[in-house]
Amino acid sequence: MRTDPLAKTYEEHARRLWAVCYRMTGSGADADEIVQETFARAIEHAPDTSRSLAPWLFRVAMNLARDRLRRRKARGYDGPWLPEPIETPASEDAPLFSPAARYAEKESVTFAFLLALEALDPRQRAVLLLRDYCDYSVRETAHLLEMSEGNVKVVHHRARAAMARYDAERRPVDAARIAAVQEALLRFVAAVSMGDVDAMVRALAEDVVMTNDANGEFSAARRVVRGAQRVALFQVKVAEPGIPSVRPTLLNHLPGLVAQRGPEPRKPPPRGRGERKPVARRFALVADGSPRLSALHLVLATPKLARLAFPPAPG
Repeated sequence: MRTDPLAKTYEEHARRLWAVCYRMTGSGADADEIVQETFARAIEHAPDTSRSLAPWLFRVAMNLARDRLRRRKARGYDGPWLPEPIETPASEDAPLFSPAARYAEKESVTFAFLLALEALDPRQRAVLLLRDYCDYSVRETAHLLEMSEGNVKVVHHRARAAMARYDAERRPVDAARIAAVQEALLRFVAAVSMGDVDAMVRALAEDVVMTNDANGEFSAARRVVRGAQRVALFQVKVAEPGIPSVRPTLLNHLPGLVAQRGPEPRKPPPRGRGERKPVARRFALVADGSPRLSALHLVLATPKLARLAFPPAPG
């Protein structure tokens, strides 16, 4: 792919396509596959390379992303769904799109933003991202999504309305917020390691929400746990012997950690098929909220952890 005339185009647009597709699907793996398929189609169908290929590439990628999103929602999910966490650098990168966009690069990749997008249908999600993340005009958005300009305006208005609650509570992702969340997370993790319920409660906002995503693979809360006291008591209930190996990092531009415990049996497949083979239990925790934590997102589903680097499992 990178030795033909499309090589330069790939280098110019692959990161931007991936960024939009990740926000569309909430999945890094899906975004990888969509970008690869988009350029494979470019090679197969040989579009006119005398003009910019960006509109053609974005049209194909957005169609593929909408299809992926529809299929994911149609399949359903075993328990709460969370986006696939990705590690993000602390350094300030130049924005992939316009710095004047409504939703900036860092904010638009946070779990809070991605979960707010779940209220939108695939077309609304595509319009909102193209208009408010990519900062494309109504005309450009209509061209990419093969919609009328009037329809784009109507869909965009409805998408904005669905995001109203998020917009009312949104906060910039800056150094001060990251430091505050990091401090609160460290206090919470220390309290959990000591089994100190009172200290856990003090580290959590009264209306904290904890979401566990295991997709039926491991034992986990199948409903969202709400409230500081309930979250703290839940942590005590699920506490396991031994201390996991933990690596603090930035996940989706906010403080989090990746951790690994020693081998334990995985839940059997449906109808008892297969064997219960010991596996190292890995998880990623993404936190938000300051001065006390208001959201804890725990990702256990193995396919969503493939992009993360984990510390060695404790012996």
